[in-house]
Amino acid sequence: MDESDDEYIGELSSPVKNSNHDSRPGISNRTRRKTGGGDSSQNRKLAAGNGGGYSWEDDYQRSWDIVKEDEAGSLETIVSGLVEARKKRYLKNVTPFQRGIIRTLILVLDFSAVMAEKDLRPNRASLTILYAIEFVNEYFDQNPISQLGIVIMRNGLATLVSEVSGNPNDHIEALKSMRRLEPQGDPTLQNVLEMARGLLMHVASHSTREVLIIFGALLTSDPGDVHKTIQSLVKEKIRVRIIGLTAQVAICKEICKKTNFGDESSYGIILNEAHFKELLMEAVTPVAITKSISQQTKGFTLVKMGFPSRVSENSPTFCSCHSKLVYGGYICPNCSSKICSLPAICPCCNMMLILSTHLARSYHHLFPLKLFNELPKSEQYDAYNCFGCQTEFPEAVPSGNSVSIGNVTTNGNKSKKELITSSRYRCPNCHNDFCIDCDVFIHEILHNCPGCESNNIKTNLIQAKTSDLHATHPENNNITTATG
Repeated sequence: MDESDDEYIGELSSPVKNSNHDSRPGISNRTRRKTGGGDSSQNRKLAAGNGGGYSWEDDYQRSWDIVKEDEAGSLETIVSGLVEARKKRYLKNVTPFQRGIIRTLILVLDFSAVMAEKDLRPNRASLTILYAIEFVNEYFDQNPISQLGIVIMRNGLATLVSEVSGNPNDHIEALKSMRRLEPQGDPTLQNVLEMARGLLMHVASHSTREVLIIFGALLTSDPGDVHKTIQSLVKEKIRVRIIGLTAQVAICKEICKKTNFGDESSYGIILNEAHFKELLMEAVTPVAITKSISQQTKGFTLVKMGFPSRVSENSPTFCSCHSKLVYGGYICPNCSSKICSLPAICPCCNMMLILSTHLARSYHHLFPLKLFNELPKSEQYDAYNCFGCQTEFPEAVPSGNSVSIGNVTTNGNKSKKELITSSRYRCPNCHNDFCIDCDVFIHEILHNCPGCESNNIKTNLIQAKTSDLHATHPENNNITTATG
């Protein structure tokens, strides 16, 4: 038996040697090409995928990804289903809670060897970086006066990727540079928690201390006792949230439960890519202050902030934050230092510098906008156009015998079909009707109802005119005016 026979036996699925091994299905593609037996084109088609790689790396199709028409040949069922799914994305608890709108968050990314797995397209590491970039943009959009830092777990060590700062551009550039980094080694929860504790140790008392970990492994390589680290996190009032990419890990569940005062909802396991992004975006909303923490706080904490003025220059000068030549900037009202962009912390006097719009954007977390109520289907409505975009609503469903097919209904033998939903969403305060697009835009971006704001403007104008009338004609002061 020569070396070639040994190679063939090693590649056979059966340990029995057969002279006609060219036609056996257990032989690899490489062996068949060497022996010259079998159909080489068919073998390459079976071994290679459509994209030139392996067959198990090809994109797979889900049954719900295939768009199909209904029995009447229409796509209204699919469209209405997508609309309702979009509506459900922001259905959340809008009860006002005491929240810390000034936050300091440490984002921890698992970059161990398991992140090279391809169960998430294209792999776990690439998708995590992509979602992390979107998270940073959304985080600073909804929390402009907060700060963020990025740490990764790789080769059993914790590495600081981006310093704690309020500039989203620095964090995004750091995340983009990580695309060239290859996942290696084992993760370590204790090291990253200790590093996060060190980064959050000098944070002011009025700022919440949070850690968000994206954990893809089922183990952790720790140099010491991780339970002591958990106790130190509880003592420092650092709250940890973990997103698992594989399965539930006992130590991760214990960390989240102890650092969140017994709340286990801060530990989530993803189901798919969409659920991964959903769990990540939930961390954009500030955490609620528990009753025990609020009772321990004595009085109120006054935070000193500066509202700098914008300056424009004909020649560039150095900024105090990056030591770079820039045209224009903001002047600190306390020490007159030049800052590139806001919000930021002055590097000379350590004062938080913001604009009034930043403070207003953070305020909506304390008093979230109420959810709009979907109107039931009817033959007549008060409004036939959306109050926001003036788009015409669908026609009302006529009464009579109807057969429902999905989210549409067919009236008797007629071919005309109408949506069984009213497609109208009414504000509970101003009672104006909005379409689904305006409803989602108002709750996700605007955070203020246009109808309520217009009513407030009308009320203020009427009151102003009434006060001017009383000032011009004081003899009419006894007249009662109704402002509606």
